[in-house]
Amino acid sequence: MDSATSTSLQDTKEANKDVKEGNVTVIEETPGFDAKATKKLIRKIDWHLIPFLALIYLLCFLDRTNIGNARLDNLEKDLHLHGLQFNDCLAILFPFYIAAEIPSNIMMKRLRPSIWLTFIMVFWSVAMICQGFVKNYSGLMATRVFLGVFEGGLFPGVNYYITSWYCRHECGFRMALFFSAATLAGAFGGILARGIAEMNGVGGKSAWAWIFILEGLLSLVVSFTAYWVINDYPSTANFLSAPEKAEVERRLNEDHGNLSNTYNIKYVWQAIRDWKIYIHMLICMAGFCPIYSFSLFLPTIIKNMGYTANEAQLMSVPPYVVACFFTIVASYVADRVRQRGVFMCGFQIVAIAGFAMLAGTKKAKIQYAGTVLAAIGIYPQIPLGLAWNGNNIGGNMKRGTGIAMQVMGGNCGGIIASYVYLTRDSPRFIKGHSLLIGIISMAFCLSLFMTVYLRRENARRDALAAVAERSDYSDEEKLEQMEIADNAPWFRYTV
Repeated sequence: MDSATSTSLQDTKEANKDVKEGNVTVIEETPGFDAKATKKLIRKIDWHLIPFLALIYLLCFLDRTNIGNARLDNLEKDLHLHGLQFNDCLAILFPFYIAAEIPSNIMMKRLRPSIWLTFIMVFWSVAMICQGFVKNYSGLMATRVFLGVFEGGLFPGVNYYITSWYCRHECGFRMALFFSAATLAGAFGGILARGIAEMNGVGGKSAWAWIFILEGLLSLVVSFTAYWVINDYPSTANFLSAPEKAEVERRLNEDHGNLSNTYNIKYVWQAIRDWKIYIHMLICMAGFCPIYSFSLFLPTIIKNMGYTANEAQLMSVPPYVVACFFTIVASYVADRVRQRGVFMCGFQIVAIAGFAMLAGTKKAKIQYAGTVLAAIGIYPQIPLGLAWNGNNIGGNMKRGTGIAMQVMGGNCGGIIASYVYLTRDSPRFIKGHSLLIGIISMAFCLSLFMTVYLRRENARRDALAAVAERSDYSDEEKLEQMEIADNAPWFRYTV
């Protein structure tokens, strides 16, 4: 072997080095697993990652939204809340939640997921428990601030974490399994609140206080196991054999086209300058706004249909159960056909129909059916939208920042949601339902625009490749373009 060939081989080896969490992993040119072995490997990863991630998000979403159930157990009366003070307590969480998201994803990249996720989970659990001991409006506002600070990192962090394990066309279904915990949180929240209502007066505390204390204690107990249960990255996973680790790394490298995975602040700026991420932020905001409105006020909406508080707690369960089913199935099918936009648009139309039924009639049965349709329409949008955005961002650091930006924009919808349903508009809340119809309609227009744009951009890149008579790019050429992320000429968007 001559010196030039030796140098070339050495350069190739060096180019395939990927720095992950301080460890250098060499991506070797190894043959991939066959279809059966790959399926077995993915299922193995699923069982070790998704159940626990779903559990901690269930607890996170439950802790964030159980104030809607607590409201029916005399929270406002006991804390002497009046006017918009209850809405203020809902809204104050979100600015701090939003501010925590991008720094949290950067910290998770600098540290390890097992350390960072455990840290934030312990402290949001403590904030939740403290919320059960507040005596007035100021105390409730303060605990909601701390809840927002520590919960803010979980959702974007886990979505970024999932993209570190799965190929792009596999992420949507896993994000849906994870996010389906939010719908289960709504279902369990109603059931738990109904049971905890029987503790009213125990220890001199009202039922609403016990809702916060007991659910916070549950989160705290689970957080003590998180450090040992959460696996950081494929290269360090104890449950994978050496060949399996190499295969996961090979699949990710092939799927992302050798785009840069190193920690460098310039990739953060790439994300900030990408206009497509801002469109996804608006779509996400228009998705989270009805979800937070729904989860925070559904018990109140159902109660105003003419049911008792205890009946309303239990009747809030079925819409979430149905929504959970559609959330998982929609993302599974979207992954199989490798499309997102058409599913987003379809569910947005269903959501509009649901809120129209709530606004358009006084009949309780039709209104309740409207809550079911609204839940079916709004919940699948989030995992579909997150997978869509994540699939179309090249490179780990840019993708982590872009997902955090998207969720940050989405949670701005939580601020709006806190003031959608005002007491003065009860019992019908027609203004609130109409506002949500308008917001979801905006999301529909933006989703349709992105679908058309991405199809045309893929066609443009295909045409340029055809003119250049290029059907493929070598690994060396891809490595030369690794720093321009999804602007690389060989990158194709998920539509």
